[in-house]
Amino acid sequence: METLHELFSLTGHIGLVTGASSGLGVECAHALALAGADVALAARRGERLARLAEELAARYGIKTVHVPTDITSDDELDRLIDAVQSKLGIPDILVNNAGISPTGRAEMLPRSTWDAALATNLTAPMMLAQRVARSLIEARKPGRIINMVSIYGLVASSIYRLSAYTATKAGLANLTRQLAVEWAPYGILVNAIAPGWIPTEATEAGMAKSHNRERMERATPLGRLGQPQEIRGAVIYLASAASSYVTGTVLSIDGGYVAW
Repeated sequence: METLHELFSLTGHIGLVTGASSGLGVECAHALALAGADVALAARRGERLARLAEELAARYGIKTVHVPTDITSDDELDRLIDAVQSKLGIPDILVNNAGISPTGRAEMLPRSTWDAALATNLTAPMMLAQRVARSLIEARKPGRIINMVSIYGLVASSIYRLSAYTATKAGLANLTRQLAVEWAPYGILVNAIAPGWIPTEATEAGMAKSHNRERMERATPLGRLGQPQEIRGAVIYLASAASSYVTGTVLSIDGGYVAW
């Protein structure tokens, strides 16, 4: 690792990004493609995936595949892995980005809402990481798994009522550490990214409310909200040779939010 290219290039690697039809999933896909990886895209909205796949291939000259997927279905996860392996090869970079963030008073939260958050935010990343890890272990290949958690997997929210979201993201953060320990002997590094307040399609409406935005900015040492593109560097770092001695870590991209 004596050149910048050797440190950060992902040429020859295959990435798989869930929740890739919008928001930070799109940025994660761009990050991997920018660094040279071929990229598989998974989400429920197939038309959006197709447009992104076409854009990535044209802009970066990489191979892509897009697979409309309900990640809460084991059968669809199996179909996803089969499709990626048949068209690109064994994915050696997994970005578990898909997630939902239901709001509501904790004392009134329906069981169905809790179960949906658990299925999407915690169970699905585990089931997909399992499948990717098994393929890598069988092929005797190293790999990288990056779980997208949240600052609210580390601290509580005083702005929104997010009991299901915070619980599942905290669970995913500690699952990251456990998988890092268990899969280290196989050269599979498992880390997480915890974004702070970054406006996306799913969150910008709530953030646009003046009182919410003011509270968010006041609680952030840098005094501003993040930009979606600011997630890209962390994705490339954790997927590349530059982070070869990093595993079991949660990297906050939050303008210093959790520092005080």
